[in-house]
Amino acid sequence: MENLDSDLLRTFVAVAEAGSVTDGAARIYRSQSATSLQIKRLEATLGQPVFERHGRGVVLSDTGRRLLPVAQEVTARLDAVLRDISQNAVTGKLCVGIPDDHGRAKLSEIVAAFTRHHPKVELEVTCALSADFPKALEKGLLDLAIYEVARPSSHEEMLFEDPTCWVSSAHRNFPADESLPVALFDHACWWRDAAITSLKARGKPYRIVYSSQSVSGVIAAVEAGIAVGLLGRSSLHSGLSMVSETLGFESTPASKLVMASSRPRQAGPLDAMKAAIRAAFLVSVSESSRSSRCKIR
Repeated sequence: MENLDSDLLRTFVAVAEAGSVTDGAARIYRSQSATSLQIKRLEATLGQPVFERHGRGVVLSDTGRRLLPVAQEVTARLDAVLRDISQNAVTGKLCVGIPDDHGRAKLSEIVAAFTRHHPKVELEVTCALSADFPKALEKGLLDLAIYEVARPSSHEEMLFEDPTCWVSSAHRNFPADESLPVALFDHACWWRDAAITSLKARGKPYRIVYSSQSVSGVIAAVEAGIAVGLLGRSSLHSGLSMVSETLGFESTPASKLVMASSRPRQAGPLDAMKAAIRAAFLVSVSESSRSSRCKIR
């Protein structure tokens, strides 16, 4: 009877979590062909497919869904044992700030994965409006923070660039010659400033009908058809349409998600977290380049 190779399980987990062979290969620093070969070897061992091809990506088969939680547990436990035995476990304390307004779900997944791989690091995570993170770094209240800016400074490492555009519900038309209802963020931040600058440059009447502290709130207002909003293209889906040109807006600046750190109390946890975030956003950039299609009218 054949055995399940832990290396094959690790490849399977990477592809399953990434949603495609290409992005899974990037996570484990292998070529796409080598990754595909390992998946075929795993399927040959099991005698059943673990994935079903779906568009440009893959989805788990029934066998894959049964295997995934076991494979995740096995690979995580092997990693933990190796760290303990080799005495190379990362230890210490790290205070991290992740934004509540954009990318919260993905960043929370990164933090959760980091905790699984580095259980001896004491993590203190602040999930809040990111406009205050730079000051928190200066004061030493945070060791590492992720936030958005229009132009990164020399000490800020850019993770992801998201073009912005004015968006409305795909089922609602707003006449260009009438006062335009707008949904904005209700706190001082880069997004609110960029939206107001764009509205003023358009030179036509507008009224703020909805304010929210989060991107999900702005999206909800736009989806409901009560307003237009300035959003990143990564937030678009089939129910939303870009209306920048239709309504006479000029181009708007891209949002740049950056990572910055203060002087660390301990370099080990900080370096490990930075590496985990960089690896995750390398996959994000690949995913974005493949799926940056949206409905334009």
